[in-house]
Amino acid sequence: MNSLGFDKPPAATRVVVAMSGGVDSSVVAAQLAEQGYDVVGITLQLYDHGIAIQRKGACCAGADIYDARTVAERIGFPHYVLDYESRFGQAVMDDFADSYLRGETPIPCIRCNQRVKFRDLMDTARDLGADCLATGHYVRRVEGPAGPELHRAVDAAKDQSYFLFATTAEQLGFLRFPLGGNPKAATRAEAARLGLVVADKPDSQDICFVPEGRYGEVVARLRPGAVGPGEIVHLDGTVLGRHPGIVHYTIGQRKGLGIGGRRSDDEPLYVVRLDPEAKQVIVGPRSALARHSVALQELNWLDVPPGPEGRLVEAKLRSAQAAVPATVMLTGPDTAVLELHAPQHGVAPGQAAVLYDGDRMLGGGFIARAERAAA
Repeated sequence: MNSLGFDKPPAATRVVVAMSGGVDSSVVAAQLAEQGYDVVGITLQLYDHGIAIQRKGACCAGADIYDARTVAERIGFPHYVLDYESRFGQAVMDDFADSYLRGETPIPCIRCNQRVKFRDLMDTARDLGADCLATGHYVRRVEGPAGPELHRAVDAAKDQSYFLFATTAEQLGFLRFPLGGNPKAATRAEAARLGLVVADKPDSQDICFVPEGRYGEVVARLRPGAVGPGEIVHLDGTVLGRHPGIVHYTIGQRKGLGIGGRRSDDEPLYVVRLDPEAKQVIVGPRSALARHSVALQELNWLDVPPGPEGRLVEAKLRSAQAAVPATVMLTGPDTAVLELHAPQHGVAPGQAAVLYDGDRMLGGGFIARAERAAA
């Protein structure tokens, strides 16, 4: 059994490596090639390089393609660039814009993994005769009694399991994540040992097609005329000010509301709800953000389905938040409801609720709505 779990020599095992041009995927490709695997590197051109090449800290831009190619040339394996710009625009960018216009807070990185990298690129890898597709994600693939499972990375600070919740069981059978058991520092040390040009390259921080976090500008460009101003309204109906467009706001936001630091009953004001039809941003005290029940859609489940009584889980409701205790109950083939054991604040439609049992990621869904407990 080789290091990727195949019962044949590395030289007889073809591995397509998704190379973003960053240090993580570069180390994966270089290490596998060093171990004797038949490595093929693929980098996806996802959006207009004329915009992207002027930016630092984003994946899949022109400079990143150059870096990936440079790594492949140094180590000595083939590397290809595939033009996925049209697919990415339809599957990720359009969804991103439409989600914001619905008053949601989308996560395009999940859509990219779900619809482009783990669907279209996986098909390409199979067409190339690959035995598996390897990536630089920090997550662990563990062989369980019923097949491969997804587990959190050893390096908790780099764990990316939240962004991979939509990975299906079939896809998981074809995927490999060689870095899941390593701390990030070890990856950079390996890049230096291998002499890779990306050894000191900073990690990407922003969404790749959103310059400097300016979401509203991107939505306005993708949907001309759709982003319009409106009122900022207190829960009691008082109009407190105007806003340039609901796409600039998200549930739970406190800073940058544009109402001069006004407070409610000596409490800071937060965005409590977005009303795209009325073009209103509704604000109120933090207590108004408390939610007890969360409805999920597009549910992906990687374990035995919960019974009628539900299943105890730990739920991450945002990527940067800690998981909290909850009970998940299925309500349909791809829908569920989460009953939170303690109220949570800032639960935003469009975000993901990712469910865990200890280190194992069980799956998750996109948040459709969140509600308070009945009085």
